[in-house]
Amino acid sequence: MKRLDILAFGAHPDDTELGCSGTLAALVNQGVKVGVIDLTRGEMGSRGSAEIRLKEAQAASDILGLHIRENLGLPDTELKNIRDHQLPIIQKIRTYKPHICILPAPSDRHPDHGNAAKLLIDAIFYSGLIKIGTNDQNGSKQEPHRPAHIIHYIQDEFLKSDFIFDISKTINIKEKAIAAFSSQFNVDNPGNQPATYISDPGFTESLRARAKMVGHMGGFDYGEGFIYHKKPFPVNNFNFLLDSAPKR
Repeated sequence: MKRLDILAFGAHPDDTELGCSGTLAALVNQGVKVGVIDLTRGEMGSRGSAEIRLKEAQAASDILGLHIRENLGLPDTELKNIRDHQLPIIQKIRTYKPHICILPAPSDRHPDHGNAAKLLIDAIFYSGLIKIGTNDQNGSKQEPHRPAHIIHYIQDEFLKSDFIFDISKTINIKEKAIAAFSSQFNVDNPGNQPATYISDPGFTESLRARAKMVGHMGGFDYGEGFIYHKKPFPVNNFNFLLDSAPKR
């Protein structure tokens, strides 16, 4: 199995596209090994179906250049912070051994997002405990692994960012990846399925406006905001500052 530098999680297919795909695309372009795991198939969504959304997720992954994209098939709208839901997450963390995990927002309009964040935070901690046993796909015992960093992307609610990532060069890739979920977004004619909060073309327009505003806050043309899970933010060099010159 490939070891990943970054493993991002979504409660549903399309969550990472909406929240952090500009960042993921930029990191892939920098040679970073990036993967996404969706916890549910989004089967309770008002539009589309689990099968359609899985195909859309694969199309979005191809656009972003992800190294892996998997779906755990946990129950949509029923995510619980219980061992049965933690174990498949622990198994994937030990499989891919990411240095950084990117999680949904700690709280949000959709209850699944905050519930997923709580579930993932505990599963990530437990993935470092040797007495919680998991096996790889070949049945071999896995070694514990705990990522070094946990960060949250920001979703519908406008939460305060700890840092902003420059996506000026990847905003178009982000928008193409979102557009891959054609059952969900920018629907001019809802047809025989209900119009929703996110299917309205105005929602899609607001995404670029938000990226523009967040980017402006960071001194970039377009940006995505992130929350660092366990403050303070640890550093041992200033490369991240020496490598950037925001216009502020």
